[in-house]
Amino acid sequence: MKFIRLFIIFTIVNTCIYAQETVSYHVSSPDQKIVLTCNPAQATYSITRGKKTILQNSKLGIIREDEDFTKALKVVGTAERKLKEGYVMLNAKKKSITYTANELAISARTPAGKRMNIIFRVSNDGAAFRYEFPEKDPSLRKIQSEHTSFHFPEGTLAWLQAKAEAQTGFEHTNPSYEVYYNMAIPVGTPSSSANGWVYPALFKTGDTWVMLTEAGLERNYCGTALQRLSPGGEYRINFPQEAEKIKGGALYPESTLPWITPWRIIAIGDLATIMESTLGTDLAPASRLKDLSFVKPGKAAWSWVLEKDKATIYPVQKKYIDYAADMKWQYCLIDANWDQTIGYDSVAVLADYARKKNVGMLLWYNSAGDWNTVKFTPRDKLLTHEERVKEFSRLENMGIKGIKIDFFGGDGQSMIAYYHDILTDAAAHHLLVNFHGATLPRGLQRTYPNLMTAEAVLGYEMITFGQDAANKAPQHMLASAMIRNVFDPMDFTPMCLYKIPNIERQTTAAFELATSVAFLSGIQHYAETPDGMSHVPVEVKDFLKALPAQWDDVKFIDGYPGKLYVVARKSGSKWYVTGLNGEPIYKSLALNLTFLKNKTGKLISSGNDSESHNGFVAKEVKIPASGEFKIDLKKNDGFVAVFE
Repeated sequence: MKFIRLFIIFTIVNTCIYAQETVSYHVSSPDQKIVLTCNPAQATYSITRGKKTILQNSKLGIIREDEDFTKALKVVGTAERKLKEGYVMLNAKKKSITYTANELAISARTPAGKRMNIIFRVSNDGAAFRYEFPEKDPSLRKIQSEHTSFHFPEGTLAWLQAKAEAQTGFEHTNPSYEVYYNMAIPVGTPSSSANGWVYPALFKTGDTWVMLTEAGLERNYCGTALQRLSPGGEYRINFPQEAEKIKGGALYPESTLPWITPWRIIAIGDLATIMESTLGTDLAPASRLKDLSFVKPGKAAWSWVLEKDKATIYPVQKKYIDYAADMKWQYCLIDANWDQTIGYDSVAVLADYARKKNVGMLLWYNSAGDWNTVKFTPRDKLLTHEERVKEFSRLENMGIKGIKIDFFGGDGQSMIAYYHDILTDAAAHHLLVNFHGATLPRGLQRTYPNLMTAEAVLGYEMITFGQDAANKAPQHMLASAMIRNVFDPMDFTPMCLYKIPNIERQTTAAFELATSVAFLSGIQHYAETPDGMSHVPVEVKDFLKALPAQWDDVKFIDGYPGKLYVVARKSGSKWYVTGLNGEPIYKSLALNLTFLKNKTGKLISSGNDSESHNGFVAKEVKIPASGEFKIDLKKNDGFVAVFE
């Protein structure tokens, strides 16, 4: 895999312009449809799309302990350039990606002469900006607050997830981005949590959709969110709560100079544009790993989600290795307490057994220092570089392929640095990484391609804990696919095709199967057990055996957050079309599949009860010359189809 950076046109204008309050600067998307306007003296910006206001009178600027960069800024220079950058991802909705944008950099100074640059980029699918402190100084600077805001017009609707307050929840493990979405609420609605709203945040203003997130989050900044209150539809940047840090480490951003902040990303367009956008990785730093030979996406068997702690024993895990091998899946995950119930030596034996069956072993770890009270082990083995090198060397010698690390402590700068450190040290020992009980990846999977996935979602395990979660699952799963999963891999651990112990599943088996394509994860951990899979028809098993571990391209077909999601994913010469109905109502769909016209494929759906086999019917279908494909979906139903 190669990462290629190419700037084909580079035009710089360096001038000395002392801005008056009436002076504004503009930068447009390459297709001229999106225009961002900045007034540096007032420290504001606005965005239009097709002459319609998307963001109005939104604020810019940062307050450092030593200076206020939110007012009285004087422009001392500008620079413009056109960007075209190509890169490759193995763990995303697309493999070969091209990012094209126009950039405007405004260099400003305060009355005291201190410098801050504001760098804007506008592409056909949105805008982004960040701040840069260009001066050189080895002394530590600290940021008190970031004044960035996103001011939506009246009447805008929002799809938002509250950020749980620090140190709440199971064994003090919040915030872990595991809350249900508020659907189509008016902007200005307060969050139920003092900790605000998490990214990605989805909005609809008129006929335009907007998604907010961040990327380029380095170890010298904290993860941010949106504040709880948004008076008049203006959402401001929120810094993490006091407990969201490693003891003795930084909470708010602090760094020497020069210093660049994360990108504030505003994806803009129709719903298809948002669903197909790659801005979350376009704005992330390129790969820092030289050796990518061990970075192999895949599918994994996993006992814990349906069989819980009792299954973490040697004979059961051996059975799951056999299961993964039979399904032609690449990995098998052993969850918490394996060091006690199986032991390192026996896990090494299992890893050798798995290797002979072309299955890689993954092991669970507790991230913890003092930020959670979870007793599950192994814990406290990853806290320092020296401890990580010792543990990761041992795992590498055992033949372990990856680690799942759980129960992180929040978004403080020291915690963000911990993520970077783990990924760096894991890569040195050829280990893939899955972060659970964790923050949003924010494009880290591009910078560290060994990051296969992250939870940061109220995932399938919650459905197994209680009927209320199962009742909410269809709508929530669609919202997660269309919001949380748009830019970053999501370890929802989906797909129970047969039965959930002690729970009445509200989705059809075809809905569950459809999530195997709808959800994106570098390693997709499936909930279904060997016993459950034994009740599935051969056509479904064959589909799951042949299902690709990575994708080349994507097309959004139809949908609405929480209600309907139809998407097509390409691998090689095949297109996989999948659909999810998130509502308890019947739907007759007429889908535009003109890119597949006259092609014949295989459809797996619920079908009529009289013709189904354990909830499935498989049949051949042909897309007519018109490209219109009609299909009926039951309540909380789904389908998959493969065309070549």
